Amino acid sequence: MTDFDDRAQDIEDELQEMRGVLLDDTIATLGPAEPICLPPTATVEEAIGRMLDRRQACVLVVDGDGRLTGILTERDVLTRVAGAGREPRRTALREVMTPNPEALTAGHRIAYAVHCMSVAGFRTVPLVDTDRRPIGIVTVSDVIRWLAQLFPEAILNLPPSETLKRPHEMDAG
Repeated sequence: MTDFDDRAQDIEDELQEMRGVLLDDTIATLGPAEPICLPPTATVEEAIGRMLDRRQACVLVVDGDGRLTGILTERDVLTRVAGAGREPRRTALREVMTPNPEALTAGHRIAYAVHCMSVAGFRTVPLVDTDRRPIGIVTVSDVIRWLAQLFPEAILNLPPSETLKRPHEMDAG
């Protein structure tokens, strides 16, 4: 084998390893953040305060048994509260939350979380245990950080480009 053949084999081995990581790593690998949980009777003002204090993009709404019943995101605050002229101090979460949000477990694959985020447009996904009690949240930023750690040299050494290529243009050269 030549040096070229050896390098080609090394690259193929690295690609196989990356494919495995990309398809097999679970959400637990991301080190999900601890969620902010509030009852449906809490006010939007309280939720915003907690979101700002913890620098998180959502609050998970839980029932008396601690089970996930809703989610209030930054987008909800903009569209359902500010955009609708509601007063955060007087608006209960149950009035503006997204009820029964889709949730994942820490055992789901990251690739599936990316799929959910991509298809449904989620930027934040709750993580629950088998009893639907919140155990964390996963965000688009978590996934981006994980990808940057997988490809540090490629990410850190990317030159600025004057043109952006779309995915369908990538094969065209």
